[in-house]
Amino acid sequence: MNVRSVLFIPGDSEKKLAKADDFAADAIVLDLEDSVAPARKPVAREMVREFLHARSGERKSQLWVRINPLDHPDVLQDLVRTIGGCPDCIMQPKTDGPQDVERLSHYLDALEAREGIEPGRVKIHSISTETAVAMFTLGEYAEARLPRLVSMNWGAEDLSSAIGAAGNKGADGDWDFPYQIVRTQFLFAAHAAGVQAMDTLFADYRDDEGLRRSCELARRQGFTGRIAIHPAQVDIINESFSPSEADVAHAHRLVAAFAAEPDAGTIGLDGKMYDIPHLNQAKHVLALHAAYSDD
Repeated sequence: MNVRSVLFIPGDSEKKLAKADDFAADAIVLDLEDSVAPARKPVAREMVREFLHARSGERKSQLWVRINPLDHPDVLQDLVRTIGGCPDCIMQPKTDGPQDVERLSHYLDALEAREGIEPGRVKIHSISTETAVAMFTLGEYAEARLPRLVSMNWGAEDLSSAIGAAGNKGADGDWDFPYQIVRTQFLFAAHAAGVQAMDTLFADYRDDEGLRRSCELARRQGFTGRIAIHPAQVDIINESFSPSEADVAHAHRLVAAFAAEPDAGTIGLDGKMYDIPHLNQAKHVLALHAAYSDD
């Protein structure tokens, strides 16, 4: 289920939906929330439903649906009209905490049963930092039992709006201190929950080098993927969150070195000492490389 890139498409855009099969994103999000005007939401639901049903077989990309928040009057219609198309994942916006994910899970239990879909087939992705309340519940994901939850991302735009902030970045382009705290807490919360930690969007889709630097930093820090707001960002995101040739070569050598000395707890390689956590990380790199190479 691991994804590197998640690209949004407005659910009511016939033009963009027609191009969706050409995009290289690991997951395409058919949006029913912020990118769709209130008057167009009924139309968007029908277009998304038809889009999903037309791709009920093997899919090039995972197909996700971003519903409206749980307290929105349209949320049940979003689910009722689209679950029959068996989306791979529901993206849940403005999540206050794991209790919201659990509530959505119960809705999905009922709708999967109604549609004859295998129980638990539809997963959940939580946008976990868009409300002020969410800041106080991030730690609860570690103890929650949420089998449908597979990934989370943090977001700054809705959060800054929620608290009435004038902005979320300084003149140097770096996150202001409150958002640095949010990003860090989110990163550990996602890993504590055992799900993918995905970075937020990079707003300037024309700045390829800035995006690449930001993605490389995010991957080094422990993020595993990123939101894309434009198709031009997808290739850079995919490349940045995939193991490099050097990473793969080093991982092969490290695994081979431990295999040559099966009773050793530490191994010297290229003048450095490595132990079992390094071996586990090397195996993880090779598993990711194999998964992404099959795409």
